[in-house]
Amino acid sequence: MRDLSTAKWSHVTRGVTAPGRCRLGGLAAPPRPGDLVVAGVNRVGGGGRLEDAYGRPVRLRVGDLVVGACGNRYATDSYEGYHRPGPQAHLLTSGGVIGTAVSWHTGCTAPTELTILGALTGADDRPLSLDRFARPAPPPPAVPPRALAVVGSSMNAGKTTTAAGLLTGWARAGLVPGAAKVTGTGSGKDRWAYLDAGARHVTDFLDFGMPSTFGYPVERLLTAMTAMRDALVHDGADAVVLELADGLLQEETRRLTAALPEVCDGVVLAVGDALAARAGVDLLSARGVRVLAVSGLVTAGPLAAREAAAATGLPVLSPARLADGAAVDLLAGPLATAAAGGR
Repeated sequence: MRDLSTAKWSHVTRGVTAPGRCRLGGLAAPPRPGDLVVAGVNRVGGGGRLEDAYGRPVRLRVGDLVVGACGNRYATDSYEGYHRPGPQAHLLTSGGVIGTAVSWHTGCTAPTELTILGALTGADDRPLSLDRFARPAPPPPAVPPRALAVVGSSMNAGKTTTAAGLLTGWARAGLVPGAAKVTGTGSGKDRWAYLDAGARHVTDFLDFGMPSTFGYPVERLLTAMTAMRDALVHDGADAVVLELADGLLQEETRRLTAALPEVCDGVVLAVGDALAARAGVDLLSARGVRVLAVSGLVTAGPLAAREAAAATGLPVLSPARLADGAAVDLLAGPLATAAAGGR
């Protein structure tokens, strides 16, 4: 029996049975996305680190044992990877998602190479999966919650920073903010960003049994999105932000945005430039989605922000402006936002 006491447990295993009660088991069947596996590090690449269950980046070394979850990754500025059963794999994220990288951005180095040693099993010797630890969907709240979504034109358009601005603004106004990362690939950085910004309650797709949302049926993602919103309200939040990962052209994001009118009161669009703002507003409007404001990296430049405002006819609100009060105006509706005006 391989000793797992020194194995490095990744962020995607948070909430899983304590390491002392887990064992290395055989692979009686090919693992599926969400299944937890034990792997050995053959070559260190990428950032060379693994986020542990508490969020600390742990340095990796050849010969280390790591515990992660099988999954896919869609990242236009990092790794594209897929779950492909077999002994050889890669570490697709520092959060502990394990799969096979098929391409990566020129700014990235080759990912850490792993050998799958076996399944992680519990005290009952059954293979463990994130589904086994998923939070049950709560009943719908009696009163429709106040919720906004943040979507972006692409990766690194400023979505999480925009969500943080909303959270800080709500917290300063005396509200109880909640935040959900609806889609993406398992990592702790957005969770910590939400908490640092003032979120009192946080949830994400890991809590609902998925290490990464790329490749899961859209029907499951739609159910999970509503469940995340309702879970935050159940926990005590009275203002909720739902962040969707990647950009509007990513397949799961594209299909989820069409459902946003049934889930939230409106959308804040994070973009990097005025052209993306105009295209993003047009795409969302065609799907019946009400865009309340533009934010994100475009607000870093006053001229770019003015271009975006002229191109869309919408308020362009920096994260700092959201934190200073505009976040509360957005909850009151588009007329109040327009009256607040400017950046």
